[in-house]
Amino acid sequence: HNEMLERAAEIVSAYVSRNHVAPAELPALIQAVHTSLAGLTSGAASAQATAEAEKATPAQVRKSITPDALISFIDGKPYKTLKRHLTGHGLDPY
Repeated sequence: HNEMLERAAEIVSAYVSRNHVAPAELPALIQAVHTSLAGLTSGAASAQATAEAEKATPAQVRKSITPDALISFIDGKPYKTLKRHLTGHGLDPY
């Protein structure tokens, strides 16, 4: 268990050294990395990675853009802008 925590800390440290992460988002990033590592050791992450690897079709992309909001492919909720939502999931909108 300690080895997995050390690996998670190394990964987060490397990521944060190259990417802007708000201090409030660090706990969620650490948890996500730790959960991913735990899934890799148990084999559960491969099924999740396969599900996440599916790309949206052009029709789905067109449907996600409306005059009132953008629909997130992560959680399906509408947002006026996706910048805060994406950075909360460890993604860079640029």
